[in-house]
Amino acid sequence: MFNLDLLMIFITMIFLVVMVLVGLAFLTLFERKILGYIQIRKGPNKVGFIGLLQPFGDAIKLFSKEQSYPFMSNYSLYYFCPIFNLMLSLFLWMSIPFFSFNFSFSFSMLFFLSVSSVSVYTIMLSGWSSNSSYSLLGGLRSVAQTISYEVSLILILMSLMFLILSLNFFDLMIFQECWFVFSMFPLFLMWLVTGLAETNRTPFDFAEGESELVSGFNVEYSSGSFAMIFMAEYSSILLMSFVSSILFLGGNISSVYFYLIVSFLSFFWIWVRGTLPRFRYDKLMYLAWKSYLPVSLNFLIFYESVKFMYLVF
Repeated sequence: MFNLDLLMIFITMIFLVVMVLVGLAFLTLFERKILGYIQIRKGPNKVGFIGLLQPFGDAIKLFSKEQSYPFMSNYSLYYFCPIFNLMLSLFLWMSIPFFSFNFSFSFSMLFFLSVSSVSVYTIMLSGWSSNSSYSLLGGLRSVAQTISYEVSLILILMSLMFLILSLNFFDLMIFQECWFVFSMFPLFLMWLVTGLAETNRTPFDFAEGESELVSGFNVEYSSGSFAMIFMAEYSSILLMSFVSSILFLGGNISSVYFYLIVSFLSFFWIWVRGTLPRFRYDKLMYLAWKSYLPVSLNFLIFYESVKFMYLVF
């Protein structure tokens, strides 16, 4: 029986990864369509019905192109970093609660924080191993940015942990008869901005600043390696939309409304890209350390005291 359970968990895990890969393929099409309409044009509409086959055409083109690599690069690190980057972003999906056979974590929030922290190393090492000044600068920027925002990200999550007294995402469903977005609205807004920075998206896409760094840490990558970095980014966007919905907007994964909210949050990520210009790097650091860190710390103390008063009285 135990072996059968393991087999079912493995099959569910594979099925989840395949569905995520299909979802992120259509997220890229969705993004190109939205950006097209923002810029008063159509976007992809030729390949298949209204461009539905465009993501698969792009994937075939990217993975069939010749793989080039810099002559003086650290080849093994250069080659494996994009693979590990994609693996880590897909591995993060295992923390999402399921009703069927899946990994059921009592510490899924801790797992989410741990794996998302490790993904910084793949970006840093891919920038360093390329042996290019531009990619190294992009990697360094990305590391500084992610470390800055992860501190406030952890503090926001800790506020929720104190309210539910659990480290399990699943328990958030039980406690959200009234959505946390109403009682924690400032933290929700901070979470969204932090999520944009965590996924390296506009207006915080400093790791990929075209105007200064050509293409950032991935400037030397081509073909399948570039496609894997690209897929990891969009997988992270979908994941952050899921996690945001679980944390603040009900978290009822058995409801259709949950997936509509996830779709809207994914649209929000794209909408911000089409609307806002890139932030200045020193202002980002100022925002992270001098604004978000003290505010999230104060909210953490506030919600901890609220929970303590509730338990005592």
